[in-house]
Amino acid sequence: MTTATVGTMLPRDLPAHQIVQFVQKAEQLGFDELWVVEDCFFRGGFAQAAVALASTQRIRVGIGILPAPVRNAAFTALEANTLAELYPGRLILGIGHGMPDWMRQVGDKPASILTMLDEQLTALRTLLAGDKLEVDGRYVQIHGAQLETPATIAPPVLAGVRGPKSLALSGRSADGTILAEPVTPEYLVAALANIDAAGPHEIVAYNVAAVDDDASVARDRARPALEWIGEPDWAPHISPLPFADEFAALRARSSTRAEFTAALPDEWLDALALVGTPDRVRARIAELHASGATSVVLMPAGEDPLAQLDSLARAL
Repeated sequence: MTTATVGTMLPRDLPAHQIVQFVQKAEQLGFDELWVVEDCFFRGGFAQAAVALASTQRIRVGIGILPAPVRNAAFTALEANTLAELYPGRLILGIGHGMPDWMRQVGDKPASILTMLDEQLTALRTLLAGDKLEVDGRYVQIHGAQLETPATIAPPVLAGVRGPKSLALSGRSADGTILAEPVTPEYLVAALANIDAAGPHEIVAYNVAAVDDDASVARDRARPALEWIGEPDWAPHISPLPFADEFAALRARSSTRAEFTAALPDEWLDALALVGTPDRVRARIAELHASGATSVVLMPAGEDPLAQLDSLARAL
């Protein structure tokens, strides 16, 4: 992947009839990447990626992320390789532990998420490289499987993780890491310290984004999209920030997530999302690249994602 790229995300709840229009518009506006998500229970990652790739000419399409516990590594490799054969060099494959609540819902939460993800990452990269795989692991058992027609360009396999141990695992076993929103320069530096990869390692940074000539309008558009970041799972993102203690106190005294986001000071919101004028957002993207992100992904905030794409493109 070329360094210093900028992507956008296909909203998980975008009406189905608007998906092709969204991905084509993202390409036309000059975004380098289009990311799709496999959130339970919206839409499947491979199906969305296939539509996005087939509907465009050059934009790279990332799946960020597939939940590893519910997927067989050999068949995940088969699906990814098919897209990589059809659209050489345009697929990025992301996989992670799976959100705990969703994995419990489907009855597939492994006892050791680290072991499970390590085995999945190793198996996927081996198979996508075209090699025969013989492994009898705790979670992955594959005996002699090998892709018949491996793609000329194997898609990179990235881990979508956030905790220190998982980040270290990503550095050892993946081609890159996908960091969920919010990604501040402070969080990025802390994450990179845990990743410590021996070789080239892609870093994809997600962020809620809203661009407007009036910074207050952009902030108001982004606030609702930040409602989850006060929850415990997001603690690693917040702890490196200078206002972490005040942030935790605000969430503790807020009775609802809506009350919490409404009370976020402007300066905190400016740190936690890519918001403001085109120049301000462009500068923030450059700061994230300088801090180690190879790709910055803008997640459109607002009621009309198609309209927001035009606004976001002003920061490219």
